[in-house]
Amino acid sequence: MRFNLYKAAAKFFMAALLICLLMPGAQAREKYKGTFIYIPLDDRPVTYTYPVASLQAAGYEVLTPPEKYLASINRTGDPDKLWQWLIENAPDADAAIISSDALIYGGLVASRTHFYDNNTLQARVQRLELLREKLPMPLYVYSTLMRTPRASFGNVEPPYYSKIGPAIFRYSELIDKEDTSGLTLCETLTKQAIKNNLPQQDLNDWLQRRIKNYNVNKSLTELASRYRFHYLAIGKDDNAPLSATHMEARYIKRDAYTLSEQIFQIIPGVDQLGMLLLTRAVNEKNHAHPLVYTYYAEGTGRMTVPQYSDSTLGESVPQQILAADARATTDVSQADFILAVNTPKDGIMMDSTAPSNQFFAAPRDKKYIGELEGFLNKGYKVSLADVTYSNGADNGFMNELAKRGNLPKLTAYNGWNTADNTIGFAIAQGILAPQVSNKDNAELIKMRLVDDWFYQSNARRDATDFLKQNGKSDAVYNLGSMQKTVSDIAQSTCNQLAGKYDFTSDFKFKIGFPWDRLFEISVTPKDKD
Repeated sequence: MRFNLYKAAAKFFMAALLICLLMPGAQAREKYKGTFIYIPLDDRPVTYTYPVASLQAAGYEVLTPPEKYLASINRTGDPDKLWQWLIENAPDADAAIISSDALIYGGLVASRTHFYDNNTLQARVQRLELLREKLPMPLYVYSTLMRTPRASFGNVEPPYYSKIGPAIFRYSELIDKEDTSGLTLCETLTKQAIKNNLPQQDLNDWLQRRIKNYNVNKSLTELASRYRFHYLAIGKDDNAPLSATHMEARYIKRDAYTLSEQIFQIIPGVDQLGMLLLTRAVNEKNHAHPLVYTYYAEGTGRMTVPQYSDSTLGESVPQQILAADARATTDVSQADFILAVNTPKDGIMMDSTAPSNQFFAAPRDKKYIGELEGFLNKGYKVSLADVTYSNGADNGFMNELAKRGNLPKLTAYNGWNTADNTIGFAIAQGILAPQVSNKDNAELIKMRLVDDWFYQSNARRDATDFLKQNGKSDAVYNLGSMQKTVSDIAQSTCNQLAGKYDFTSDFKFKIGFPWDRLFEISVTPKDKD
């Protein structure tokens, strides 16, 4: 009898010891509201650092692969290493948010420039099918349709695109139009002339790359139809109302017509998808469906077709709201927050470095700001998507908004890259904001103000002018030895602008150029440097 008691006590002691050994990891995770696996497109701040920071500020743990496995400016990501890391780390997570481009091609740029054959690509797609068996958790997957830019420089397309990209784009416009409404005789002759004059080897290479990408996306939608994913989003990278990307999206959507939008969507834009799907995972974990009321500036508003997009905002904004597992509402009194969309009055978007982007507010800017102040004074939360210009903020509008003391009242602010990118982040951060402390939320807004307003709309212009004046225009895409000088110029301009406004005057930060080009920066708060 005594021996059995000793034996039972020993078992209890060993069990207690085992629990104690396991407790540190369990206790560490108790401080988080949830844990998510996140494999981004690449290591750019907008796809990697900023989404992770937003989720962490809201109280969630985000597990990401070692950066050396991710695509960067000078390397392609490693699909095999990423796959191995995913399988090893997934048991610790509540859900996984995965860029299929990273796991199939090695990243976004690699999806356009790779040399993988169809067999390799399809084998990697099929490997994704096994995820459901290996990882019994919600899987949120996002892919991209190969873009059709009007022009492209900086080694993010096959080399020939910098020379013949505009002709290829025009050719794709005519192919799409021919497929929908037909061509006039003049357009038919133009299409044939372009085809005859393009280097056939380059045109064939571009078309074959598109076919491979299209087939990968077709296979992914087939997996979605068999419920291998909790949700699949395919992003339309830079494109236009008539383009190869637009045409391919039409066919994929047609073939997947039986799939509910709760399972599969095609969405304009790409770089915002990781952020949207992370937010969707949060909402589904919390069984929440936030209501979003969209309020446009005076002018074309919802009928605006942004640069780099094939859809009106009236079409794409509700799609992005749904992608985050939120719901659009027409009743502002029921909304969890207002998505304020600052659009160009005439619907024509230019780059934020355009000479017209001055620090003078137009009458309609003041009118819209007054309307937003009305919402703020009534206690509504406002997430501002500033899309009057591409690749940066509207100087006149933002200067007036800041002078009237409204920056601290915003729930979120975004004004970067394409309109669709900006709006996706504005939706996601508007949803997450109630879970973020006031201090952390203010810091997230300040980071975006430095990046989207002070840098993109102002310091970037100063840096570009400096490079041109010194005969270094090509350095825009590869700063190289000019990075230190350009960094000093950008830091100085941003510091001066930050010092002008009460909300940002005490914000200390460091600017970096992680991809060695002017197009994007990193903004690191000095206390986290």
